[in-house]
Amino acid sequence: MTSQLHTVEKIGGTSMSNYEAVRDNIIVADRSKEELYQRIFVVSAYSGVTNELLEHKKTGEPGVYALFADAESDWAWGDDLTKLIKFITDINGELFEDPMLKQQADQFITDRIEGVRGCLIDLQRLCSYGQFQLEEHLLTVREMLAGIGEAHSAFNTTLKLQQEGINARFVDLTGWRDTELLPLDEKLKQAFDAVDLTRELPIVTGYAQCKEGLMRTFDRGYSEMTFSRVAVITEAREAVIHKEYHLSSADPNIVGAEKVVPLGRTNYDVADQLANLGMEAIHPRAGKGLRQSEIPLRVMNTFEPEHTGTLITGDYVSEKPQVEIIAGAKGVFAIEVFDQDMQGEPGSDRRILDILSRFKVRFIAKDTNANTITHYVGSTLKHVKRVVSALKEEFPNGEISTRKVALVSAIGSDIKVPGILARSVKVLADEEISVLALHQCMRQVDIQFVVDEDNYEKAIIALHGVLIEPHNHGYAIVAA
Repeated sequence: MTSQLHTVEKIGGTSMSNYEAVRDNIIVADRSKEELYQRIFVVSAYSGVTNELLEHKKTGEPGVYALFADAESDWAWGDDLTKLIKFITDINGELFEDPMLKQQADQFITDRIEGVRGCLIDLQRLCSYGQFQLEEHLLTVREMLAGIGEAHSAFNTTLKLQQEGINARFVDLTGWRDTELLPLDEKLKQAFDAVDLTRELPIVTGYAQCKEGLMRTFDRGYSEMTFSRVAVITEAREAVIHKEYHLSSADPNIVGAEKVVPLGRTNYDVADQLANLGMEAIHPRAGKGLRQSEIPLRVMNTFEPEHTGTLITGDYVSEKPQVEIIAGAKGVFAIEVFDQDMQGEPGSDRRILDILSRFKVRFIAKDTNANTITHYVGSTLKHVKRVVSALKEEFPNGEISTRKVALVSAIGSDIKVPGILARSVKVLADEEISVLALHQCMRQVDIQFVVDEDNYEKAIIALHGVLIEPHNHGYAIVAA
């Protein structure tokens, strides 16, 4: 396989749900038949499918996995699996007009789902014996269920493209009925050794079964890791992510579409800051592989294919210091531990971090002084209550308090702008927004403002207005 000729491109779930847009804007566009190739597409499940398979990403409403994992639900997961077949075959019905192709697509995914049903029934029966614990197998169950969504969308897309005269090739990394469990990189090498990129268009499942267990580390971010490693292993010229929106200077739904502008260029450091706030351009671990291999990442809008998108590289620094993006996170819990015994005791923070780690609670930011440490966490109230209970046991003489807040960040590849902090705090004060806490690192890539949750959108609008809008003309220059 010749290196540095091809691209590896990831298509998100919302984009995948619009086949015509994917075909017309991403895969075919204005390319000649010869220009269709030298590209690898890693695809996500259709919008909503992974929510039905696992649990709803935002509301937490249980899907098949969550019902199976809940011992009290008994056979509720089986009913949910039956509903899932209808949901998925309805998607097929909208996609395929040809009844023969629809039958082929339905048969493929129904066989997978019924295979999983049989496996889960056997596992439930096995775990009714005391020697076998269901908890030990749940991660495997989660991975097996997750893989159904990507297998479905990749198979369908391959079938549709083949019908339309494109030599698409279904590359199934989900491990369905595989007898050998390989490390991820080895699995990818094997999968692509047989692919001729000069005349084949691989459509690859975003989920890859491997020895490392992608969900153990990345959970629902697994498709980005697959995408990143495919780009690294095949030595891609460029990695591209197609989303349903531009990577812009702020959320257009908050600031207004006429005021925000797509970022022309930025670097992986900025992408990491966005990921920390839960607004991922790419998962930091996935970005790390691309950065180390010096593969540029381009984020493009599926529905504006003529726009060259945002180019992310490791070495980019803006020509002049400036803020590139205002982003934030709502629904953040501030967990404050006040204990006078902390003074001069260096181990206090480690004790708190051990508890956060035990409950798998990720912190976004923290601040500390002589006797107080506050962690700002993105988690559910249920998990926060468990953390607080454990902290009270760990710090019996301390005072533990929580508060729901929002974080708003000014981010850029180089924000060493004289007076930036003064201007930011002034505009927030002018809008009668109290700054509850403030974080700025010497690295000069972001400033985080902690504000009341009610002031989240107001703070974003105010900071965008003073730090970005006066310089918007500079952002219209898009990297070629």
